Amino acid sequence: MKRARVSKFTDKLPNLDESCFQSPQQALLAPKQVSTHPPRILMLYGSLRARSYSKLLTLEAARLLEAMGAEVRVFDPLDLPQPDAAPDSHPKVQELRDLAAWSEGMVWCSPERHGAMTGIMKSQIDWIPLALGAVRPTQGKTLAVMEVCGGSQSFNAVNQMRILGRWMRMITIPNQSSVAKAFLEFEEDGRMKPSAYYDRVVDVMEELMKFTLLTRDTAPYLVDRYSERKGSAEELSKRVNQKAI
Repeated sequence: MKRARVSKFTDKLPNLDESCFQSPQQALLAPKQVSTHPPRILMLYGSLRARSYSKLLTLEAARLLEAMGAEVRVFDPLDLPQPDAAPDSHPKVQELRDLAAWSEGMVWCSPERHGAMTGIMKSQIDWIPLALGAVRPTQGKTLAVMEVCGGSQSFNAVNQMRILGRWMRMITIPNQSSVAKAFLEFEEDGRMKPSAYYDRVVDVMEELMKFTLLTRDTAPYLVDRYSERKGSAEELSKRVNQKAI
């Protein structure tokens, strides 16, 4: 069998709509205007227990983010209904969606339960739509994932949240945190003890801040897609032709 010949100079691209095709440009990655406000970070946790270790880890990470200069808001999932069990106008749903739209980055932290993230964590993500009219609440925003384990260290929950982050079109940072035997890692007052686990949380929040600062002003260009430009052009053509009729 002959190997396919590929020539970057002579091969045609008959399936390409050249009017919508753009070659990525280094110069366009430089923001026209650099934001000066503190990075806005929304934090979600996945447990309603009175002593919730995912909440304690989230609050510890929030303190670090604030020390690094971020503006942080932590969403309380108590009273958030299950998806489809209440209308979008429910106050807790609106609160969550408003925070998602406000944010420039997020932190998701879930316990691992039966080898997976909790339903409480998933419900929060499910209430955040991919699109609200012309607005995509999560597209191009940064994401850090963390989990707490009741036993030995595991990565099932963070791996699942990474899949969800990609589905929500978010920029999920490489680093992550998984705290084993979380019940041993916090003082009675809820503060996290010094440990390698704590140091990893510092690493993750530091990386999240860097990625947020790096991408928040260029996110519109980073997520600009050929297929969507083509779809928009086709829709515009349809509307123009309808008006002509």
